[in-house]
Amino acid sequence: MPNIKPISDLRNYSEVLRDVSVGAPVFLTKNGRGRYAILDIQDYERANATLKLVDELAKGKQSGEEKGWRTASEVRAHFQEKANEE
Repeated sequence: MPNIKPISDLRNYSEVLRDVSVGAPVFLTKNGRGRYAILDIQDYERANATLKLVDELAKGKQSGEEKGWRTASEVRAHFQEKANEE
C-alpha cells in the first residue's frame, strides 16, 4: 500500500524520511493532489539507469530501421574485433 502524506508533514521531516525505504517511496500531496515523491537513492539510481537503457534501446532500434539490421554473427564479429584491439 502506498505511503501518502500531506506536504505539511514535512514540518517533521525526520519522521517522513524514516518512512522512506528501498521499494517504498513516500508520496507527498499538496492541496489533496499528488505532487512529490521521496525515493531511496537506490530506487532513484535504478529508475535513472532504466531510463538510460530504454533511451539507448530506442536509439538502436531507430538506427536499425534507418541503416539496416545486423545479424547476430555480424554483431559477434564486431565485438570480437573490439576485444582484439585492446
